[in-house]
Amino acid sequence: MAEARYAFTATLLSDGSVLVAGGGVGMVDGVLASAELYDPGSGRWIATGSMATARLAFTATRLPGGTVLVAGGGPKDEATARSAELYDPSSGKWTATASMAEARFGHTATLLHDGTVLVVGGYLFAGPDPLKSAELYIPRGGF
Repeated sequence: MAEARYAFTATLLSDGSVLVAGGGVGMVDGVLASAELYDPGSGRWIATGSMATARLAFTATRLPGGTVLVAGGGPKDEATARSAELYDPSSGKWTATASMAEARFGHTATLLHDGTVLVVGGYLFAGPDPLKSAELYIPRGGF
């Protein structure tokens, strides 16, 4: 990778490349919005568009159409922990999508057979207790 990072996501794309996004740098250096693509054929890393929001401890889910949904994460603020973005591999660009009802980080996201994404658990941004709630992302409608 061009940038060292932890608590990032790695998502297999339809063309076989891997999207690596976000994460943290060091213990106090900050959080990344940048993203990179790994090409397994050449073994090279290629820069791609950056997310609008720097985040770590979030989820990334490839949707049936090939776009990637990132949701939640921290550690900046409650708005970050509610927000979601879509990555379009054909353009390398990120666009905002509907925010989640709960501000969560450290959660899971699972693609369901009908193309929706089930987001479960994690931690509420401002509290120490884990969440027991869930919500659905619907590709044509948002959360």
